[in-house]
Amino acid sequence: MSYGYWKTGSAEKEAVFHLFFRKPPFSGGYAVACGLRYVIDYLQDFGFEPSDIDYLATLTGNDGKPLFEKGFLDYLEGMRFCCDVDGVEEGAVVFANEPLLRIKGPIIQCQILETALLCMMNFQTLVATKAARVTQAACEDPVLEFGLRRAQGLDGSLSASWAAHVGGCAATSNVLAGKVFGIPVKGTHAHSWIMSFETEMEAFQSYAEAMPNNCVFLVDTYDTINGVKKAIEVGEWLQANGHKMVGIRLDSGDLAELSIEARNLLDDAGFKDAAIVASNDLDEGLVTELKKQGCCINVWGVGTKLATAYDQPALGGVYKLAAIRRPGEEWRYTVKLSEQSIKVSNPGIQQVRRFYQGDAAVADVIYDEQIGIKDAPTLVLQKDPSVERELDGDYEYEDLLKPIFRDGKLVYDIPTVEETRAYAEEEKSFFSEKVKRFAEPEAFPVGLEQELFDLKAKLIAEIRSGQK
Repeated sequence: MSYGYWKTGSAEKEAVFHLFFRKPPFSGGYAVACGLRYVIDYLQDFGFEPSDIDYLATLTGNDGKPLFEKGFLDYLEGMRFCCDVDGVEEGAVVFANEPLLRIKGPIIQCQILETALLCMMNFQTLVATKAARVTQAACEDPVLEFGLRRAQGLDGSLSASWAAHVGGCAATSNVLAGKVFGIPVKGTHAHSWIMSFETEMEAFQSYAEAMPNNCVFLVDTYDTINGVKKAIEVGEWLQANGHKMVGIRLDSGDLAELSIEARNLLDDAGFKDAAIVASNDLDEGLVTELKKQGCCINVWGVGTKLATAYDQPALGGVYKLAAIRRPGEEWRYTVKLSEQSIKVSNPGIQQVRRFYQGDAAVADVIYDEQIGIKDAPTLVLQKDPSVERELDGDYEYEDLLKPIFRDGKLVYDIPTVEETRAYAEEEKSFFSEKVKRFAEPEAFPVGLEQELFDLKAKLIAEIRSGQK
């Protein structure tokens, strides 16, 4: 496509694309935006190196001749990133059809960026949303991301660790993620540590001697309750030597029943502060069920089903052209039609305005920056366009898309890992439990501002009447 734009003299047309998703993941009511940090890193290094050009020169068409002319390859080699990029901040709660990124610039650059941006934003938003659901189920208990060994490759594991932390996880077992991002790292020994010694007691004692300031004992290698009793004995040795047993980990069996019995044993032995960590294919559904059963687990290690977004392997985000023009001309707004109404795109240079009343978000309005938005706009709900809502109350508001790049230059102050996670936690607090519940969530009011809705309807009518 990029070669086609260059060949037809269209490469420098100015375009506006939006990256968004059509349905929230996991049959939920929202998503947690994530991936912006990766996008920034990618765009700051955007360009074609000589080795890239050399490779592209080897590609051929079905006639065996070079796919690209030398003039096009020279154009790519000299290309300088010059787009404007706006994006929602990492950790923001977002909804269907709201742009997570808006890219404005030469259409050839916008088009080249599509796949990379979707790859980064889709996966990380998916995992951050899963993490938000798991941490919601865990209530105030810390959730540790343990997914490295089951992640989709080393690159997927790193981005999953970052996204899980944005979504609410307190720490990760991925030490590289700790180094790269500054995420707290936590971990325990594995069953192989126990099995490498003659007895479980010897394994626990050796571990305590080797690492007395980080003792969480995995107690289910042979018999869980006996394992707890042995951990208590070693915990008493730690205590006598000026150290403290952090806790135990359960990785199999009836986690609710075993955690209750283990808690009683630990409390009776004077280890009331010892944590009970649970792992073993946990997700928000199982955590919720264990809580209902009165479990005594107070730290949750969630791996496979978090880092792989096990029950929904892809978000399904898309990247659609919404406006185009030749330099100096008026914008021409564009719409993609489909037999499926969910796939009909929105036109315009879009922004999302979120309205608040007190400490609660009340509605999101997607509007066009060229048309503008009234002080008391009318919202046409995307869930049911026959329903309109006037936002004429005493509301505060903010626009969600923030300037990230201008003319290819970074203008955004990248927050620290602590600031990002705090922002994500605050964002979730603005929305009711009805919107965040796992089954049949209440739809948060989201839709187009009236004038943008009318413009979209006009464009659709023109296309369907054969004027396109």
